[in-house]
This record gives sequence, C-alpha cells and structure tokens, in this order.
Amino acid sequence: MKFGIHNPSWVYGSDPAEAFQAIKAKAQWAENHGFVWFSVMDHLIQIDGVGAPDEPFIEGWTVLSALAAVTSRIRLATLATSVGYRNPAHLAKIAAGVDLISRGRLTLGIGAGYFETEYSQYGWEFPTRPAVRIRQMEEAVRLILAMWAEKRTTFHGRYFHVEDAILEPKPVQKPRPPVLIAGGGEQLTLRAVARLADACNIGGDPDMVRHKLSLLRGHCDGARRDYATIETTHNNSWLLARDEAAVAAKRERLTARGPLRGFVGTVSEAIDLIGQYQDVGVQLLINSDYRNDNETHELFASEIMPHFAGGP
Repeated sequence: MKFGIHNPSWVYGSDPAEAFQAIKAKAQWAENHGFVWFSVMDHLIQIDGVGAPDEPFIEGWTVLSALAAVTSRIRLATLATSVGYRNPAHLAKIAAGVDLISRGRLTLGIGAGYFETEYSQYGWEFPTRPAVRIRQMEEAVRLILAMWAEKRTTFHGRYFHVEDAILEPKPVQKPRPPVLIAGGGEQLTLRAVARLADACNIGGDPDMVRHKLSLLRGHCDGARRDYATIETTHNNSWLLARDEAAVAAKRERLTARGPLRGFVGTVSEAIDLIGQYQDVGVQLLINSDYRNDNETHELFASEIMPHFAGGP
C-alpha cells in the first residue's frame, strides 16, 4: 500500500500570506518521507466540515503549478477539480502546463461538482440534477483526452465543443497524464471510471469501499476494461497519537476549530483499520489533513508506512 497527503485547509497561522510557504514545506517534507501523492482541493471557498467559509483559501491549480516547481518526485493532483469551474479545453491546457512544469508528475483528478453555494457565489450555472453534472464530467474527460492526443481537436458534444483547437506542448507523460474520477456513484460515476479513468477515489468504511469496488469491477466487465488497470484510492481524514491519553489530549485541543471527523485514534488502531482497507483492495490511502497536524504525518511516516511497506 502507498500513502499520500491531501491538503484541504489553508489555516497555518495568523498570517494568510504565509500559507503557500507552509504548504510548500509540507509537500517537500512528504516527498522526503516516503509519501507518493500530494493533492489539493479545487474550491474557491472553504467547504463544510473543514472550516469556516470565509477562511483563507488558495486556488488549487495555482498552487499545483507552484508546487510543481519546488518538488521533484511526488505526484501532484487535484482532488478533485469540478467540471463546472473551467472550460474543459482550457483545463486541458492548464493541466498540460502543470505536467510540463512538474516533468510528468500530474494526475488530473476530476469530479462532477456539488458545492452549490460556491457555484452561486462565483456565477457558475449549477445543474441541480446530479446525472447532468456527471454527464458533463464524462464529456469533459473525453474532450481533455482528445486535446492531449490530437494535433488539432474538433469536438462537438452535448455540453462542450472546440473547433480545430491546438494544444501545444502536449503533456510530458506518455501516453498522457493519468485521470482520476472521484466519487462513488454506483450507476453513472463508477461506470465513467470504467470507461475513461486510470484511477478512482472511493470514500466510506471498508465494507462500503469493498461494495463500490465490486460494482466498479462489474462496470469494467461491461466495458471490456481490465479492472487491474485502474488504481484504487481512498481519501479520509486521520488524526493519530501514540496512546489513548495522547489521543484524548489531541481531541480536546483540536476541537477548538469545530467538530472532528474521520479517524481519531492511536497508531495501533490506525494500523488495524488501514489493514482492512488494504484487504478490500485500496492501493493508495490518502490522509485528508484538515487540521494540518504534523504529528499525524510523522506517525504515518515512522510507524504506519513501514508496517505496510511489504504489501499484504
């Protein structure tokens, strides 16, 4: 099993102008301590469950471009870009640029979008039916893949179109950067993964992940796709401490910013639960670091990751 860090919070201290220096240090530390993945959210305001809507928040693709220039090995990604926030042809161009700057370390994480408040604030149209947004996402991926591959692209879809469009230079990765489609929708999203994606991101407890991955396998059979070619990832929030007393102290200290979510527990409890995720087929486990807790990273690197280094 491999491990990654996801950055959903930009609260690193009292001065928002220092936020990038903090995430730069975090990404470089992760790269130097065995993590293989570093991702950011694609939002413009903070989401429920992480922090207050008026917290400082830096735009995701801006950050990835900067991180691409100050890291050298770790894979960089959005988790996940909303299809509604950018023209997908423009997104294909942005992503190709980040892949170039990073020398081939981008994963394009994309999803159907859900945060209606954000859509409204920034003037984007929000299709209320999830099926419409999922179809938009699937069509956007098809357009992006065409732009990355073709010398000139003409694409007339239901939602998007381009005419004889040039995208140069192409992404560095060959045949192209991997695409991760986020979400566990059983009929439409997982079917889109089977048709188009190189990776999935499934939430929930181990039983839920097992269920979703079994459905994904079925969609792969229907699409005549080799299920083994899809990387299976899981993103959740983890807060770790060495023993019960330390967990209780951390819980008390960190609830000042609001209720805690995800896993809060000891290293031994985390190893047991992560083992269950490994058993159901998760290949990459990503810690959504919504409290920017350095001790949790350090315990992952020193205790959790060595335990799983030998595989199942």
